[in-house]
Amino acid sequence: MQHAQKAVGSRQVKKAIVKGSVWKVFIAEDAERHVTRPLIELCKERDIEVQFVDSMEQLGKACGISVGSAAVALLKEE
Repeated sequence: MQHAQKAVGSRQVKKAIVKGSVWKVFIAEDAERHVTRPLIELCKERDIEVQFVDSMEQLGKACGISVGSAAVALLKEE
């Protein structure tokens, strides 16, 4: 996942979803629900695949960043 084009963090993920450039979203199970619920709803509305991971820390590491992340979106090739 480190080399894929992606949006990291709930705000960036939301922007990318609204823009229509996302094909898959990863959500951390331990992230606060008020942060992740709107993203999950957007994904459902737009038929975007959602995959859950155990922790924000795990998701951050998978993206090559040293902090946790509630959400990460993989972007479509442009």
